[in-house]
Amino acid sequence: MAQRVLSGIRATGRLHVGNYLGAVKGMLTLQDDPAYETFYMVADVHALTTPYKVEELAINRREVVIDYLSVGLDPNKSTLFLQADVSEHAELAFYLSSLVTIARMQHLPTFKDKVKQHPDAATMALLNYPILMASDILLYQATYVPVGIDQEPHIEVAREIARSLNTRYGLSFPEPKRFVTPGQYVPSLTGEGKMGKSVEGSYILLSDDLETIKKRIAKVPTSSTVGGEMTGGLKTLFTLAQLFMPDSWKSYEAAYSDGTLKYADLKHDLSVAIYKELEPIQKRREAIAQDLRAVDAVIEEGALKAKRIASQTVQSVRAAFGLS
Repeated sequence: MAQRVLSGIRATGRLHVGNYLGAVKGMLTLQDDPAYETFYMVADVHALTTPYKVEELAINRREVVIDYLSVGLDPNKSTLFLQADVSEHAELAFYLSSLVTIARMQHLPTFKDKVKQHPDAATMALLNYPILMASDILLYQATYVPVGIDQEPHIEVAREIARSLNTRYGLSFPEPKRFVTPGQYVPSLTGEGKMGKSVEGSYILLSDDLETIKKRIAKVPTSSTVGGEMTGGLKTLFTLAQLFMPDSWKSYEAAYSDGTLKYADLKHDLSVAIYKELEPIQKRREAIAQDLRAVDAVIEEGALKAKRIASQTVQSVRAAFGLS
């Protein structure tokens, strides 16, 4: 029997290079392996955990599905769906919340970071984010979750909850593991933290053309002299160079070490390399976006497939909890 995989990206905007390297590449690898049954959602309910605009969320839900299709996720191989279309995600999350203490959630570094970003929006939804994520994973009894390294604390929460379900209630949930990709942590273009949609100037969108990429990369802060300790911005450039220029990045590192590196050359060559990988994705996206009925059909079919499995899981948990 194939092992199940679950992953998802929040519907807070179009996909960026960090999403692509940290999650999507792993999603593609597992999709094309017959040993796995893959479920990939748009995490629109998760988008409610931080401030958002209703009109933008309504648009972004479908836009992320189009991005999924354009990068190569195949509805004939993977179940693609919107999280909100499968109400069992929210229902199971409430049941699972009875197994986790408030203190456990408050001490997660991810929660603390989000509170710093949104001090006036520290809601119960934000506190319960990891429990909803655990629900996402356990609904499909997934064994692997292709996400970035920053999500590891949440995967650990899912493992703890799976153990509680199994020991307290005699269920048999697998303890999920993070599927690691080479781009498991993509740093911000600002040189601080990770690349993310919530920080302006930190990301490159998959839809960016060459000139836009050049402008974004040009703003990455670099030191005034070569050699010595790398700044955060330089570390970002070299991380991206390793991922997008695997055959040539070492020559730039050698030039940095011997004091001959020209930052402008590195930034130009890196911009071209990034665009070269994104261009075919953009062309596929343009074609896919011409037929929104087909996109909506993928969403509808995916929800039906996901709901069949999710409902079975919820029924088993309800029975174990004495609710049926």
